[in-house]
Amino acid sequence: MTTTAFAFVIAAYLLGSLSFAVIVSKLMGMADPRSYGSGNPGATNVLRSGKKLAAVLTLLGDGIKGWVAVALTAWLAPRYGLGEQTIALSALAVLLGHMWPVFFGFKGGKGVATAVGVLFGLNVWLALAAILTWLFMAFVVRISSLSAIVTCVLVPVYAYFIVGPQSTYFGLCIMIALLVLHRHKSNLLKLLTGEEGKIGEKSGSNGESR
Repeated sequence: MTTTAFAFVIAAYLLGSLSFAVIVSKLMGMADPRSYGSGNPGATNVLRSGKKLAAVLTLLGDGIKGWVAVALTAWLAPRYGLGEQTIALSALAVLLGHMWPVFFGFKGGKGVATAVGVLFGLNVWLALAAILTWLFMAFVVRISSLSAIVTCVLVPVYAYFIVGPQSTYFGLCIMIALLVLHRHKSNLLKLLTGEEGKIGEKSGSNGESR
């Protein structure tokens, strides 16, 4: 990896480390989302506070940073003789930053919104397929984590047909899916035991997927 490519990747990681759940909550005078509900710094947990605007801003912030990291790298990389590999590494870095943020003790969210933002940067149709899958599942089961898990499983399938199995982005989508699924291990256990909470619940349940 060249020095320039490394700089792109580090910048993407630092951008990903901006936890909008924590930032938005602090700016709006709310409790730290890590101190209530599931303790997950994500939009679903912020929604448990009853502040819908805060949850929306968190969702948008986490999604936009994923898109910005990929879009900026895709725009600038060719000027330095860099290609898809650098774009893919930056995409992976911004997601890792969200999940393990250096600014917040390496305790971050579960990556769904940021992953969708990354997908928008890679391919709009791939991102729309993921969003529609999540919305359909959320409407049917009303469990955010289950919707995210199903979407993660299907994203590599969509990528196979949309970007092709030979594309660097196909392998990236597999890695993104594995990372998000890894962050949902506790949710999988709760789904199996019927303890997972539903979207919008204000109780102490932890059916988050952000």
